[in-house]
Amino acid sequence: MSLRDKLLWAQVPLALALLVVGVVAVGTLGRVGHAGQDILADNYRSVLAMQRIIEHLERLDSAALFIVAGERRRGLELADAHLQPLEVELKVQEDNVTEPGESEATVQLVRAWARYRSTYEAFAAVETPAARHSAYFNELAPAFRDAKAALQVILALNQDAMVRKSDALQRQSRRVNTLMVTAVVVALVGGLLASSSLTQRALRPVSVLSQAVRRLGQGDLATRAVVQGEDEIAQLARDFNAMAEALQRYRRSSLGELLQAQASSQASIDSLPDPVVVFGVEGGVLNVNRAAEEVLRLSLEGGSALGQVAPEVREVVERVRSHVLGGRGPYLPRGYEEAVRVEAAEGDRWLLPRGSPVYGEGGGVVGATVLLQDVTRLRRFDELKNDLVATVAHEFRTPLTSLRMAIHLCAEGVAGPITEKQADLLYAAREDCERLQGIVDDLLDLSRLQSGRVELEVRPVSTEAVLEAALAPHRVAAEERGVRLAMAQEPGLERVEADAERLQLVLSNLVANAVRHTSHGGEVVVRARQEGERVRFEVEDTGEGIAPEHQQRIFEKFYRVPGASTGGAGLGLSIAQEIVQAHGGEMGLSSQPGVGSTFWFTLPRTGGAESAPTFER
Repeated sequence: MSLRDKLLWAQVPLALALLVVGVVAVGTLGRVGHAGQDILADNYRSVLAMQRIIEHLERLDSAALFIVAGERRRGLELADAHLQPLEVELKVQEDNVTEPGESEATVQLVRAWARYRSTYEAFAAVETPAARHSAYFNELAPAFRDAKAALQVILALNQDAMVRKSDALQRQSRRVNTLMVTAVVVALVGGLLASSSLTQRALRPVSVLSQAVRRLGQGDLATRAVVQGEDEIAQLARDFNAMAEALQRYRRSSLGELLQAQASSQASIDSLPDPVVVFGVEGGVLNVNRAAEEVLRLSLEGGSALGQVAPEVREVVERVRSHVLGGRGPYLPRGYEEAVRVEAAEGDRWLLPRGSPVYGEGGGVVGATVLLQDVTRLRRFDELKNDLVATVAHEFRTPLTSLRMAIHLCAEGVAGPITEKQADLLYAAREDCERLQGIVDDLLDLSRLQSGRVELEVRPVSTEAVLEAALAPHRVAAEERGVRLAMAQEPGLERVEADAERLQLVLSNLVANAVRHTSHGGEVVVRARQEGERVRFEVEDTGEGIAPEHQQRIFEKFYRVPGASTGGAGLGLSIAQEIVQAHGGEMGLSSQPGVGSTFWFTLPRTGGAESAPTFER
């Protein structure tokens, strides 16, 4: 017998119990219904007939009073109208004798009616008013009272019978309710006990199999599920036993290899000089190397591993872990500014985070590996490079200023007359000096930004004024190139808290690049709109666009897209990004070659840089 058949048989007792309850309920309710019908059939017709006879009898008495009052014709007409209906109702009563004593009362009624009718006919035949008056009060009125008394007797008999039967019906209903409740409880309890017993017997092999699975999960590969029968559970138990036996053989054959592979894997990550932390798909720490234990003071023992790490390092590691486990691919740092400082016995160390996903056999992400690369020396070299660039740029300023002044004086003829060809050369030299001066200024600005020597003056700024101020210096150049400038501001976004001068510098730099790389007939649009709790600024152009392979490096210092038109030294976007990040915002790019580019950056709506008024690396 299959498991399905066993479970179906287990429900049979409950179904039988419900069937018994239904049969009892139908029979009992039928008897109660018939009892109510008996009350109506046996007594209601008699009560109704007696009420109608009384009504007709009273109308006959009224007709007699009309005759006594001298209105003989009217009285006779009224009597004729009620005699025949009264006879009909009396016949109904004679055919509906149902209660004890009702037969004798009906006979008395018939006699009383016969006497009243004969008396009434004799009364109606009297001619003189005085005789009619005497006949009515001496003969007819007593006959009327006797007939009415006989009617009241029958009416009382049937009404009392209806009351008795109603009480009996109520008692029977209470007994029925008690019987039904008892039957339901007995049937339900009996059916449930029987079904539970049969179901338990049918599912007992499942419990045996479950215990075997639990023991197998705990590592007992020698466990077996002993289940007799030919149903699905028995077949599943045999399959389970075969699987357990195969696992046991596999463990015997490959346990040593697995242990050796695990030891080799641990030795490999322990040999790395940089801290390595391996996370599972749920975010828990699965493994760490020796460098992580020493540098980060991280241990797998004692509960939460990351809870023992310094807050700054924990924040960086959790951010990288969330990035990788969120399915966004490997995490690559944007620069040395993402390095986190860790105190060590030999001095502070700077660790740069990197993250890589761990893929399972199905191709899904099953974990994440976070590597904290020691970039202390590289960061120092970068600082030395920046200091060198700043020093060289600073030393350039004095001779460059003298050179600009000398060229300007010569070009203006102060040192003597010059020829037209000499003037062209001097003008070209002056333009190159101006360009060189701009590069030196950018280098010095970038140096000050990176060293944190520039303070932000955050205050409420008109968004419209900032957009207009960013477009104004470039309108002439845009007209010369045939490029249309436009601005768009979202309603309700009148002000933003930022350093107005440096915000304008960022937008102006982006607009200048957009105009420079947009051909004749193109358009440059500057927008500002609300994005959650931030304000998003966009500079969109319809220019040549940027290839995808260059978009990742476009914000690097000194980087210029190969083949781009002549411009600066590749520092403008780096400076703009430093300013935006100092405000607590982000900067990015979306571009498609041949369609155009959109440079965007976001700023906190309420001035996120107030708590850190200086530029920090």
